[in-house]
Amino acid sequence: MPLFNARVQVSLRPSVLDPAGEATRAAAARLGVEGVKRLRIGKAIELDLEAPDRATAQARLELLSDRLLANPVIEDWSLDLAEAG
Repeated sequence: MPLFNARVQVSLRPSVLDPAGEATRAAAARLGVEGVKRLRIGKAIELDLEAPDRATAQARLELLSDRLLANPVIEDWSLDLAEAG
């Protein structure tokens, strides 16, 4: 069965406040790093998935992303999918 490599990027929706991002931006300024005007923190999930074909892998990953990896109320996600090898 083919193996697929996937990376799901999860980020807060633009309308949602990001206190961790703001704290990190402020810490960067305290470290002397100037010019950081906006900083938002998200998460990246990497996984390998066996599936009979790309369409099945895509459907499974979309289900995982919608229901498990991201909170659809406050987060958006994007998916990169490639066949391993």
